[in-house]
Amino acid sequence: MLDIQLLRRDLESVTATLSRRGFVLDVPAFTRLETERKSIQVRTEELQARRNALSKAIGQAKSRGEETSSLMAEVAGIGDELKASAERNDQVQRELEDFLLHLPNLPQPSVPDGESSDDNVEVRRWSPDGQNGPNDNREPRRLAFAARDHVELGAPLGLDFETAAKLSGSRFAMMRGPIARLH
Repeated sequence: MLDIQLLRRDLESVTATLSRRGFVLDVPAFTRLETERKSIQVRTEELQARRNALSKAIGQAKSRGEETSSLMAEVAGIGDELKASAERNDQVQRELEDFLLHLPNLPQPSVPDGESSDDNVEVRRWSPDGQNGPNDNREPRRLAFAARDHVELGAPLGLDFETAAKLSGSRFAMMRGPIARLH
């Protein structure tokens, strides 16, 4: 999840960087939520300051033996408004968090522009047997048998990609049975 402070400080740069991934940041929605959060925060601080001042005035009036019912009624009204403000603030905070959870990570400057892994660029090849060096562009060695995908190999052992995708999204695996015990 992106740091909200980064969005608050440099929204334009974040928008430009995300556009390199083909993602369009909903700037008006973020600005609306952030403006509402700020106004609620300012209003809450004003109400708290007013309540504190009234509470102090009530204490002073009681010490002088004066009537305090009007001041106490005003403090009670402020308490109700503070409660409503806190509830709305919680709702706005949840909306902001949901907004942030749906933003992708920012790509590094060296990452090529593109919307998916299909747009990646092969930088180098490597082989553990030393046949291909780190900058060698020869074809990988040919196997004497048909290579099988890790999904095909892992499924009988207990790797469950379908359930993991439902639980946490793509590119995750859940381990069950023998492979879980091995792990």
